[in-house]
Amino acid sequence: MASGDMDADEGIVGINVTPLVDITLVLLIIFMVTAKLIVSQSVPLDLPKAATGSEIQVIFSIVLAADGSAQVDSRPIPNDDAILPLARDAKKKNADLRAVIKADSAVSHGRVIHVLDLLKQGQVAKIAFGVTPVPPMVPAPGPNK
Repeated sequence: MASGDMDADEGIVGINVTPLVDITLVLLIIFMVTAKLIVSQSVPLDLPKAATGSEIQVIFSIVLAADGSAQVDSRPIPNDDAILPLARDAKKKNADLRAVIKADSAVSHGRVIHVLDLLKQGQVAKIAFGVTPVPPMVPAPGPNK
């Protein structure tokens, strides 16, 4: 045999760890990037806080009907502009006041924006919209083949 030839019976005496380290680092980088993407896609929420449930959350309910009438906390009001003094009074009584606007689907966009503006003038910053849940649409079955 030539001096450069390896003996056929001779096995591998050392383990090359470089590929193992390379794969581990690539997997670590992939994990870090995807974890950042998953966290950044979440929606920021302002959830109510209660450790014992003894604190009652005050809701300032506004109902806007299609016929032009409005109600605040189930009491009829003469017009939308009457919301501002009521919102200011409610905000003075409770600093953590939350407003919920329930508007009929036929109510104009401008009227809802006007009510939002009145609530902002009354220093009510936490505003939500009441909706009626609808069942999810079931896709039509495709043609059978």
